[in-house]
Amino acid sequence: MNRKKKINQTLKAKVKKMNAKQQKSNKPKYISKAERAAIAEKAAEATSDGASLVATIAVKTESSTEKAQD
Repeated sequence: MNRKKKINQTLKAKVKKMNAKQQKSNKPKYISKAERAAIAEKAAEATSDGASLVATIAVKTESSTEKAQD
């Protein structure tokens, strides 16, 4: 009886482990500190590029408005 119980116990444990591996994890993927810094730098760069683009557009709009008023 003990031998059968032990065999069944090990087989059930293997099945349980296999099922656990197949389940999808809700845990977010780890991002290293260096990667987070690089992402933040790119975001800041994109924001500054966008801000300079908006400033350039604003200057062009003001100059064209002044020409239209003259």
